[in-house]
Amino acid sequence: MNTHVTIIGAGLGGLVLARVLHVHGVPATVYEAEASPTARAQGGMLDIHDYNGQLALEAAGLTEEFRGLILEGREAVRVLDRDGTVLFDRADDGAGARPEVQRGELRQTLLDSLPAGTVRWGHKVSGVRSLGDSRHEVTFADGSTVVTSLLVGADGAWSRVRPLVSDAVPTYTGRSYVETYLYDSDTRHPVAAKAVGGGSLFALAPGKGIMAHREKDGNLHTYVALAEPQEWFAAVDFSDGATAAARIAREFDGWAPELTALITDGEIAPVLRTLNTLPNGHRWDRVPGVTLLGDAAHLSAPNGEGANLAMYDGAELGKAIAAHPDDVEVALAAYEKAMFPRGAEAAADGDELHEFLFGDDTPHGLIAAFNGDDEPTA
Repeated sequence: MNTHVTIIGAGLGGLVLARVLHVHGVPATVYEAEASPTARAQGGMLDIHDYNGQLALEAAGLTEEFRGLILEGREAVRVLDRDGTVLFDRADDGAGARPEVQRGELRQTLLDSLPAGTVRWGHKVSGVRSLGDSRHEVTFADGSTVVTSLLVGADGAWSRVRPLVSDAVPTYTGRSYVETYLYDSDTRHPVAAKAVGGGSLFALAPGKGIMAHREKDGNLHTYVALAEPQEWFAAVDFSDGATAAARIAREFDGWAPELTALITDGEIAPVLRTLNTLPNGHRWDRVPGVTLLGDAAHLSAPNGEGANLAMYDGAELGKAIAAHPDDVEVALAAYEKAMFPRGAEAAADGDELHEFLFGDDTPHGLIAAFNGDDEPTA
C-alpha cells in the first residue's frame, strides 16, 4: 500500500487510529499543536466501556496495557442531596463494564506504542485546502506545509479540517462546567473526601450541580455545572482564582459545606469549560481523500462517551483502511456510513443524560435510572 495517512490531532482518537494502522503495516504521521506530550494536563478519569473503548484498545493490541492502568474501586457512585444527605450509594463490586483510568496515562500508553517520530509535536494547523484529485495541503503556523492524499481530522471540537467537508460549527449549549481540584484529599480535605467517597459524586438541582470524582493519590476532580449564558461567565474574573471560586460557590448558597468546599477549597484556579455541540446527526457528503473522527465529527454534550467513541472511530477507520489498501475511498465510505448513526446515537444519549442530571426531576430521575435498566452512561 502506497497511501500515507496524515492525522491532525494527537488525542486518544488520533493515536488509536495511528496505532491500528501501525499494527496493520500502514504508515501514518500525526501532527499535534502541543509542543510536547506534557505541554498541558490531559484531564481526569475516563471510564472505558466494554462496547466501544475497550474494543478499540483490543484492535490496537493494547488490552493488557490498558488493564494495568485500571484504578480499582472508582466505579462507585453516590448521589447526595444539597444538604449532604446520601440519597444513593453504590459500591464498586468489581463487576462493572466501565473501569476507570487516568486519561493522561492512557494517552501515554498509546504514544509509547507508536514508532519514534510518528507524532510531530509543535505543529499547529493554520489552514487546509483542497488541491483536487483527492489531495489536500495542510499549512502549519510556522509556515511549513504537508500535502497528503489521505487526511484525517482528529482535532476536536474546533477542527481545522472539518471545513473541508462541512459548514457546521459548534454552538453553545447554554451550560458550562467549572473545574477545580483538591489534592491529597484524605489528608488535606477529609470532610470533602468523605462526601465524595470512593468513586463519583453527584449533588444536583435543576439547572446546576456539583459533580466530583476521586482520582489517583486521593485527588478530587470537581465539575461544577451551571446553566448560564456565556456573558454571565465572561463577567467572572477567572484570572483571580479565589474571587472566581467564591463567585461560583455563591450559586450554591445554603448547600452543605462539604459540597461547596469542593469549589472554595480548590487548589488551582477554577477552569471554565463551555459545553458546545455540533448539530445532532451531523453528517456530510463523501469528500475524496478526507474524513473526521471523534469530536471533530460528532461533538455532543458530555455523557461519558466522547473519548470512547473517538477511540472506536479511530479503530474502525484504521481497520477499514487496512482492509481496502487499494481503494481508500471504499474504506472511507464504509467508515462514514457506520460512524454517522453512531455519532447521532451518542448525541441523543448525551441530551438524555443531561436531562437526568439537570432537569426538573433531578436528582430523583437520575436515582431511578441508576436503580433501573435505563442507566445513564456517565
